[in-house]
Amino acid sequence: MTTWECCLCFRRRIEPWEFEVFFDPRELRKEACLLYEIQWGTSHKMWRNTGQNTANHVELNFIEKFTSERRYCPSTHCSITWFLSWSPCWECSKAIRGFLSQHPSVTLVIYVPRLFWHMDPQNRQGLRDLLKSGVTVQIMRAPEYDHCWKNFVNYPPGKEDHWPRYPELWTKLYELELYCIILSLPPCLKISRRNQNQLTLFRLTLQNCHYQIIPPHILLDTGLIQLPVIWR
Repeated sequence: MTTWECCLCFRRRIEPWEFEVFFDPRELRKEACLLYEIQWGTSHKMWRNTGQNTANHVELNFIEKFTSERRYCPSTHCSITWFLSWSPCWECSKAIRGFLSQHPSVTLVIYVPRLFWHMDPQNRQGLRDLLKSGVTVQIMRAPEYDHCWKNFVNYPPGKEDHWPRYPELWTKLYELELYCIILSLPPCLKISRRNQNQLTLFRLTLQNCHYQIIPPHILLDTGLIQLPVIWR
């Protein structure tokens, strides 16, 4: 029996405090955490496990583990879902694309609570390249938080539904920024931190190109923007 086949019974669940600090969209923690699920072929079994950064980024650790501990069968479809505390950097995006090109029967879906150094042009291009290669990248919403809490967190008895609720605004802001990345638009979300009290500040800065290209309903969904009304 391989390590992957043992994961369903012997996976490590992270502690509630770990989940909160890693997956809070307002936190800018340097380390990354990966919660992942693997499903082979038509099997209903789901292999789950967790990982964190070591000397390498957690995405590279996963790829190394996957390729070294499981004999790959090209004829068997493999579905992988990542719940990753930061979106991949450009180098990890490149490594992921290389991994998928060598394993064409593998599909990958990535959920993230926040975007890693999203103003860096290389990171933005890396995410676009991932999407072009068939990877799904989405910002985590309530259903994903609930799923991770129930399946990856060592929550106290009777606290199955007590996963942390984060303000929906942060999710919507990151979704808007991801939309800008997909459309090759300039960044619209600026994030800073006041060192004195570790308060994370989000600032939305829209240019004419954002108003012209992004559908109005997406802008209005943030609740922070009022578009001009044109009377006919």
